[in-house]
Order: sequence, then structure tokens, then C-alpha cells
Amino acid sequence: MPLKTGTTAPDFALKTKTANGLEEIKLSANFGKKNTVLLFFPLAFTGVCTAELCDVSGGISAYESLNAAVYAISVDSPFAQEAWAHKEGITVPILSDLNKTVTKAYDVVFPNLAGVGDTSARAAYVIDKTGTIVYSEQTATPKDLPNFDAVKAALGKLK
Repeated sequence: MPLKTGTTAPDFALKTKTANGLEEIKLSANFGKKNTVLLFFPLAFTGVCTAELCDVSGGISAYESLNAAVYAISVDSPFAQEAWAHKEGITVPILSDLNKTVTKAYDVVFPNLAGVGDTSARAAYVIDKTGTIVYSEQTATPKDLPNFDAVKAALGKLK
């Protein structure tokens, strides 16, 4: 079960691959400045994950207009994530949780996906500028997408 609304979001520092090399993204860097959307997803190079992140990338201006930074998180390596993002035109920063520490901290581990091992479940969090979780959702199956209308509605209620 994902962490509940009203709780403090666990801070983290995860790596993403950029043109300049590996860059560290820290959740708390947004505190006091921007709201944050975290999108956990199972694996790069899979159909539903590709559709989700391509759609979010294509509509990123809707999140930006709500003063939100969007980050996707998976247990893939940053190098696999970069290759996938480049191939598919994904522009949302994808953060590597290779050791599953953040996936576990947010309580969204999907055990033994397709018999290959534990991954992140598909989940969405909205975190306000104070670091409080104001929206939390884990989908019933990895094939189901989060309710992006509800994510945007939660962002719309924030200052």
C-alpha cells in the first residue's frame, strides 16, 4: 500500500543520466519552491510504461503550469533509462532506484513481476512544497495507469 496522504514524503537523492553525465536529483530541493509529482513505474522498454511516460512528456506543460516538477522512478539503471528515453522521446527526468530504497520507502514494491524479480509498482504521488503527500495512488495492476485527472486536480488545489 502506498504511503497515505498527510504524511511527510521520504526525502531521497537518486541519479538520472543526462547529456552531462550522471546528475543527482534530491526531492527536498523542490521544498519551498515547487510541488512534485512522483511516478513510479515497473520497467523501461515495456509497453504500458512507454505509453505512460510518452503521454506525460507530451503533456508536461499542464504540470509545469501547476508549478510542479515531474519525476519518474524505476529500478532500471540510469543507462538503460537514458537509452529508453532517447528511443521513445521521453523528456520527463527518469530517476534510477536500482537498490529499491525509495521504492521501499514509499511502500510501492511490486513483488516478482513476471517472474523476473521485484520492481516498483505503478504509483503516483503529489507532494506539496512543504514535503507533505497530498495525493497517493498505487494501481491495481502494472497494466493500469494512475488517474492523471486526479493528480492534476490535487495539484490545482495547491498554492
